[in-house]
Amino acid sequence: MKQFDEFSEKTKKKLKIYEETLKKWQQKINLISNATVPDIMQRHIMDSAQLYPLISSKHKVIVDMGSGAGFPGLVLAILNQNEGQGAWDVHLIESDTRKCAFIQEIARLTNTHIILHNCRIEDVKDVKADVITARALKEVKTLLEYAVPFLKPDTTCLFLKGQNVDLELQWAAGSYSFLADKIPSECEKGFILQITEISK
Repeated sequence: MKQFDEFSEKTKKKLKIYEETLKKWQQKINLISNATVPDIMQRHIMDSAQLYPLISSKHKVIVDMGSGAGFPGLVLAILNQNEGQGAWDVHLIESDTRKCAFIQEIARLTNTHIILHNCRIEDVKDVKADVITARALKEVKTLLEYAVPFLKPDTTCLFLKGQNVDLELQWAAGSYSFLADKIPSECEKGFILQITEISK
């Protein structure tokens, strides 16, 4: 994964806008844990950014489930638009209207194209994803339940998970067949879970 200093100046400027705006909004709206506010860039933005190298230029549709304050989907959209990975449609799904307002503001300030769904994940219809992402949302079994309507035969799921990932995988394996690869996180004490070949 690129470190922050390795991104283009344009990208770095936009990620700093994200960080500073999040700090301001956090004073009025609980977007992230207050304990992580002093380290937004590493704990949230760069944690999300580490998914970027795992998505290729052949991928066109990204679905981010439960986007919250835009992690990881909005970060990925910013990187894609400014680091030359290709033309993605990034769908962010978030049911909280206030968090959607924040996402829209960051997209406006950074001039980033996204498709924002202000609704429950189950209410999004007719979208098929090349890549599905989620961070700090649910355990793996529930994430796969949410993902099923978006799946194509070659869809890849990228979930940022904590240290209980093995237990979550065991539970999910009781309901789904899949291939899973655990990639150690470079930012948190956890893993990037890369899941493919998902079937009920």
